Amino acid sequence: MIPSVLVAGTHSGVGKTTVVLGLLAALKRRSLAVAPFKVGPDFIDPTHHTAICERASRNLDTFMMGEEGVRRSFAKGVDGAEVAVIEGVMGLYDGLDASEVASSAAVAKALGAPVLLVINVHGTSRSAAAMALGYARFDPEVEIAGLILNRVGSERHRSLLEEALAPLGIPILAALPRRGEIALPSRHLGLTMGFESRHDLDALADFVEENADLDRILSLGCEVPTLEPRCEFGRERIKIAVAYDEAFCFYYIENFEFLRNLGADLEFFSPMRDPLPEVQGLYLGGGYPELYAEALERSPTRTKIREAAEDGMPIYGECGGLMYLCESVISKDGDAEKRMAGVLPASTQMTGRLQALGYVEGDVVGENPVVEKGRVIRGHEFHYSKMDCARDARFAYRFRRGKGIVGDRDGLVEHETLGSYLHTHVCSFPMERFLESCRRYGRR
Repeated sequence: MIPSVLVAGTHSGVGKTTVVLGLLAALKRRSLAVAPFKVGPDFIDPTHHTAICERASRNLDTFMMGEEGVRRSFAKGVDGAEVAVIEGVMGLYDGLDASEVASSAAVAKALGAPVLLVINVHGTSRSAAAMALGYARFDPEVEIAGLILNRVGSERHRSLLEEALAPLGIPILAALPRRGEIALPSRHLGLTMGFESRHDLDALADFVEENADLDRILSLGCEVPTLEPRCEFGRERIKIAVAYDEAFCFYYIENFEFLRNLGADLEFFSPMRDPLPEVQGLYLGGGYPELYAEALERSPTRTKIREAAEDGMPIYGECGGLMYLCESVISKDGDAEKRMAGVLPASTQMTGRLQALGYVEGDVVGENPVVEKGRVIRGHEFHYSKMDCARDARFAYRFRRGKGIVGDRDGLVEHETLGSYLHTHVCSFPMERFLESCRRYGRR
């Protein structure tokens, strides 16, 4: 058993991220080792968790990882920790389409984790009790262990809420006043990244400590799943470069752990500032290459990556990595075009509106260096760009669900390079083939 809570909202925008960051800061200030988690495929919120806890935040997603993957990730994440805090996604019961898959509720049930329900009580009193009652009764397998009332207007407002909620028997574990100055900066893909923000940790911790019952929150918890040991792969070790900087920062920690377990030594570098390391493969994650297009164009590393691709080095790029591997990135107004690595036969046009958002499932229909043909893969896509591809462009994926690059096609292939809008997790996108491709390249 470990003290743990899943902080969920009645719906998006109720302030659960601010609540979670304040809770993490308050617990950290008590000198507790806090293990943070995020429900869903989000890359951004976990960076804020990590910045506060000084401990990597892990994603918990039943669509991409399955229940067993969620339990494994939780067990690995709490190893050595004294308390766990899980940030939910959207509303508590919101999942894939009209199902509970990928919802906060699904994760709570998979782990047996108690839920703290955040309710935005601005402009309500007795109606808050109706919401709390509905959420508590909707699924008896989900334990609503306490309520967090956000945006309480005054002591009088708080008193009315307490009176209305008392008959339900669900404890109010926090009543947070409206604080306009405690806000988080954002941009087109969501919040700014944790390493770009400078949180006032004392203000966040004070905000929660003064208005929440931390001791009662710490009395809640769940069992830690037992992990069956996985065998280490006794294969020759190889070196893989991983682009990791302001432009390429969307990665799941399990992907790195999986690659290392397969025998990869990862060398992190910045395509904007560093030369391409001496390696047998390259992994480019998602991020914001459009914000750093000028620096990426100036760097001689893009030419070295193109030369490595032409030489047959296996390269895998996701979303931002895909954009960088293409010929150019064009601003949304069309008034600026920056050259990229030029490996894949396409150019990227930024747009002023969201082009794709959601979970993806598809089939691997074309040969590529990363994942075997015939596999069913899962992931998610989230981007504000579209692509103009060469007529003879080759694609590795055909989506059953999701938009892809062109129609239902995704996964551009050229040489031994694969680039896709798809963000993937190793639970549903095994990367053994990528490692074997790198080994073959290294033996030449």
